Amino acid sequence: MAAVTADNWLVLPRVAEPALDMGERPVQQVAEAQRLTEGAGFPVRRPFPGPRLALRAVDPFLLLDQMGPVDYGPKEAKGAPWHPHRGFETVTYLMDGIMRHQDTNGGGGLIQDGGTQWMTAGSGILHDEMPTDELVMTGGYFHGIQLWVNLPKRLKWTAPRYQDIRGDRLLLLTSHDGSSLIRLIAGSLGGHEGPGSTWTPIVLAHASVAPGAQLHLPWNPAFSAMAYALLGQGTAGREGAPLAEGDLAVFGAGDAVTVAAGPRQSERSPNMEVLLLGGEPIREPITHWGPFVMNTREEIVQAFDDFHAGRMGLIPATTLEVPRPSR
Repeated sequence: MAAVTADNWLVLPRVAEPALDMGERPVQQVAEAQRLTEGAGFPVRRPFPGPRLALRAVDPFLLLDQMGPVDYGPKEAKGAPWHPHRGFETVTYLMDGIMRHQDTNGGGGLIQDGGTQWMTAGSGILHDEMPTDELVMTGGYFHGIQLWVNLPKRLKWTAPRYQDIRGDRLLLLTSHDGSSLIRLIAGSLGGHEGPGSTWTPIVLAHASVAPGAQLHLPWNPAFSAMAYALLGQGTAGREGAPLAEGDLAVFGAGDAVTVAAGPRQSERSPNMEVLLLGGEPIREPITHWGPFVMNTREEIVQAFDDFHAGRMGLIPATTLEVPRPSR
């Protein structure tokens, strides 16, 4: 795994173990991700939304896709061509491989080496996320996630923006005993602040938990809390609910969370790789259709009208293929 790491975890700042009087969050549900095809035809694992998990259980999030891990052969890599969004934020975190992003607000660049692209769609934007020409031609290992973060009604019309959070900007931390490496992407965890700027208050982190180790963290009691197993296997909660690769654990109320790695991990990764996420629930009505997430049906109809009228931006002509004259 090419995600950002450190040679010596023990020299990193530590997240203090939760105090004894903190309430441990119980596991309310463990949901297995569905296997689907997205974009131009690339496979994803999706724990939500879906039939196994209601959106109210993962508020303020809307969608989580695990892209890969997959070892592409030449000309196999695919991406997501130009498409619109309105009403939320998209977060793409890439642990392995490389992807090119561009949007109609002028944002864009390469996502690679543990980097994160944070795009606020807000009032409306068009973008694409595609593999580079080199990855398409030669193939290669690819692994990442995309997360959709909802915006409250008062912020759904905020201006679009783009954040390029390179891997070297992630805040590297370790657990109180040095057995887990934590990459803090956004939000506050045990008094440490991640580099991502968010409209909706959330925490997003990627942890590598050594075999047989337990990761015990303080967690904002006002936030939802989830743990998604990217690679490997272990348990969630003090009750030891099984958590296999592709499983999402949803925690109940409390101010501390626990994830533990099994004594043996997969050949693909020496550690259990876990995505930790949660945020301040919005608790507003959600009406969604494809790439638009609003509060009412009328707002969805307006989103389609605005998209077709070009009010969310126009695809730059330089990115379109020019037909060649036939001979």
